Amino acid sequence: MNTVGKDGEDLAVNFLKKKGYKIIERNFRTSFGEIDIIAKDGEIIVFTEVKTRTDETFGHPFEAVHRKKREKMRNVALCFLKMKKRELPSRFDVLSISIDNGEKNIEHIIDAFEV
Repeated sequence: MNTVGKDGEDLAVNFLKKKGYKIIERNFRTSFGEIDIIAKDGEIIVFTEVKTRTDETFGHPFEAVHRKKREKMRNVALCFLKMKKRELPSRFDVLSISIDNGEKNIEHIIDAFEV
């Protein structure tokens, strides 16, 4: 992972903790792919993708969570839930982080997509 991505994930974890989320896993990997952050928001398991950009040459950060990435997240989330051996309410969020000249803007898209 590059420095911008790592910094973005660290910002995301701190942001979610301040909102009262409990972080369960970071960079949870399976053969299907990876989910950046798995957290609990009350009783809901939140699978979170973090996208960080220093400019918008390639679009707004959240635009990088395309159909293929959503499918991978779905499969990884199913693996995680199977490991827990029970059904839990869950959702998919996206944290879109822009860093420009040291200024950080975090946009939290709750329940960003359905799979």
